Amino acid sequence: MTSWRRYDATLFPIFHERFEEKWGKGSAPFLDPGVFFEEQPRPRAQWVNVDTGAAVAVVPIWADEDGRHRSFGVFYLPPAGDIWVLRPGVTEYVEAGGALTEDQVTLRNDAFRKAVAHAKAFIFGHDG
Repeated sequence: MTSWRRYDATLFPIFHERFEEKWGKGSAPFLDPGVFFEEQPRPRAQWVNVDTGAAVAVVPIWADEDGRHRSFGVFYLPPAGDIWVLRPGVTEYVEAGGALTEDQVTLRNDAFRKAVAHAKAFIFGHDG
């Protein structure tokens, strides 16, 4: 039996703290715990290891000013500190705001599924 549990409430603030500790203040608006739960970027997924305190999250990330050109980041928090960026491959999509076309929704959902599969393979192994 695995100690990893899915946790889909608010993102753990420690993701934001460790990211900014490593890459600088203001570098992770997509992980900001100050954003109301309803306004946090979606879709996302998060797991926590109840025995070690380690955590993995899949979240939409962006580097452009308007936040439209996104991809899914997969982040691992080792129990002893630090933050690792896990590379799920190409997971880019455009967040158009407002009403999304069917193609945009399909692209976003496919990218999310790919990132979640990568996170699960990291957590549970490729056969898990």
